[in-house]
Amino acid sequence: MGTAVTHGIQVTARARFEPAHSDPKAARHIFSYRISIRNTGDGTVQLLRRHWFIRDVLDDPREVEGPGVVGETPVLAPGEEFSYSSACDLRGAFGRMDGFYLMRRLSDGVEFHVRIPRMQLVSSLASN
Repeated sequence: MGTAVTHGIQVTARARFEPAHSDPKAARHIFSYRISIRNTGDGTVQLLRRHWFIRDVLDDPREVEGPGVVGETPVLAPGEEFSYSSACDLRGAFGRMDGFYLMRRLSDGVEFHVRIPRMQLVSSLASN
């Protein structure tokens, strides 16, 4: 689990290997992750976009970018939190992912990046 605070936005990221959905012999390792985003600042913000950097020991690095998260662009007033779960697949048994969100402060329209802390992705089936 990792936590980062950028511009008053706290992001906590936690990843978990999902053996029931993985098949190491087919080079398919599935990891679920849970992200919590808390506005610890004093202005209301909206999450606009996500940008992930995914590194896989057996594959080229890749980037995933797009609007919102899990189909939402949440608005967070001071003290509010938004959490969501998603998943990532790797060919190899080891990897990592991190990235950033593009957020907008609603009071003045200023956009800024918020860091997503690095998650280590490690398969418990790596030695099988």
